[in-house]
Amino acid sequence: MQTSRHINNTPGKFTLRYVRSEREPPSLAEDARTGLLTRPRSLPPKYFYDGFGSELFDRICATPEYYVTRTEDALLAARAEAIIGASQPDHILELGSGASRKTHHLLTACESRSMRCTYWPYDVCESILIQAGRRLMGAYRWLNVNALVGDYHAGLMHLPSPPGRRLFAFLGSTIGNFDRPQAIALLRELHAKMRPGDSFLLGADRVKEEFVLHAAYNDTAGLTAAFNLNLLRVINRELDADFDLQGFEHRALYNQDAQQVEMYLVANRPQAAHLRALNEMLSFEEGERILTEISRKFTRGGLRTLLRDAGFEVTAQYEPQNCYFSLVLARPI
Repeated sequence: MQTSRHINNTPGKFTLRYVRSEREPPSLAEDARTGLLTRPRSLPPKYFYDGFGSELFDRICATPEYYVTRTEDALLAARAEAIIGASQPDHILELGSGASRKTHHLLTACESRSMRCTYWPYDVCESILIQAGRRLMGAYRWLNVNALVGDYHAGLMHLPSPPGRRLFAFLGSTIGNFDRPQAIALLRELHAKMRPGDSFLLGADRVKEEFVLHAAYNDTAGLTAAFNLNLLRVINRELDADFDLQGFEHRALYNQDAQQVEMYLVANRPQAAHLRALNEMLSFEEGERILTEISRKFTRGGLRTLLRDAGFEVTAQYEPQNCYFSLVLARPI
């Protein structure tokens, strides 16, 4: 762990620390070489989230079709008391915390029980950690926030291990963006950091009617299409490329056999793109696709199996009446 620093003029106590990487995650250039230069083409979804992409995603979450965010938020509001009562955390550590929009439900539950836990948001973006920390400490004057800057893709070995019971949270159905081997690997790394008495809270999207999934990833406002196409804008900027955004179309479909939504950028005509930073020229046939994201959907039993195979025992699984989403509380075994 590198030296921490304090943010002045912030209510409560706020520290910001940089977490040392256990391994170096691939760069965009490396991922582009691996994923774009060979067929079938693909890129990992983490590159969606530049400033413009993050703004688009916030707007997607507010669309009537995108049920995921509001369903998880409502479920947390309804079940936070039970989650905090079962886990009794001295610390809440949230992986990929972003703006920490849903975390206030857990903190409110702590407050209602006169519990004073410390919040450890962990994210790659320093500015969003500072903004979220200030907002939360304005709402909870007792709250200490120890923000952690780092990438969980780079390993969890160097996360801090404060004494006391810890609740690790991984919300937003982000686990669905990992294929099964990747998900198991991440969960096992988390398991290795946990102690007896710790708990793990996982948010995961559930298998449901195909028309609901199709609408969620093909909103009528076209925001998901713009979000997907923004990936080409990121490549153009970061790799000095010349993708024509008008030459590709957004397509999202549900793969029933794999139980996952797959998002693609599809070439609408034959074309070429020069990646000058890589000194590579790519050619595309009409209809050729770039896989930009998978979003796996889970059954209740599938979540239990996933966690069991990573070394966890499920202690509670909360779901709304329509079974659209699950919050799973688990402990290491």
